[in-house]
Amino acid sequence: MARLARDLLAQGSVQATLEEIAASAVKLIEGCDEAGILAVRKGRAVTLAACGDIAQESDRLQDELDEGPCFDLARRKDSERVYRIADLTQPQPAWERFAAQARKLGIGSMTGVLLYTDDEDFGALNLYARRPGAFSKDIGTAGWLLASHAAVALADARTIDQLEHAMESRHAIGQAMGILMERHQMSENDAFNVLRRVSQHHNVKLRDVAQRVTTQRTAPA
Repeated sequence: MARLARDLLAQGSVQATLEEIAASAVKLIEGCDEAGILAVRKGRAVTLAACGDIAQESDRLQDELDEGPCFDLARRKDSERVYRIADLTQPQPAWERFAAQARKLGIGSMTGVLLYTDDEDFGALNLYARRPGAFSKDIGTAGWLLASHAAVALADARTIDQLEHAMESRHAIGQAMGILMERHQMSENDAFNVLRRVSQHHNVKLRDVAQRVTTQRTAPA
């Protein structure tokens, strides 16, 4: 476990870390044939890393159908973080369409861990087996270690995304203010107030108004 933790920390990027986590899950977790890390962002499911085609297809199905064990787990109000489907060859009333397609993919059993939730967005580490009953009620030490590293890696990535987004927004707004100040002899405060009023009047994000100004190089209407 210590060696695994060091290997994960030694990865050069978030993407490399997630890919190593998926590969390690298959190698270390008993019964696991394939593994993947799924993220749902703004209602769309994205496969961040996968070890095997079944993992990717399962993510695609949950995205298309807007149903499945990951979605159910993320929408629960309790503190439960783990789901387990012991036998996918049996009827699954909660998500009949997903279960039917999953059987066609050759999935016999599944288990997974919710990594984070943020409003409607979430991330999950999913483990797949071709035979039913492959996973016990506990995913074991290796599973929890992999899930913990995946959660940390995704938290870091989301923080970086937020910072980059904020910096890009400030840059766009600053450019738009500069254009208004130059073209219309406005003060800095007046230029910002123009952008803000347009944003509020049209219910459009301030950054989007600023980008329109920088593209058209005229005052917003």
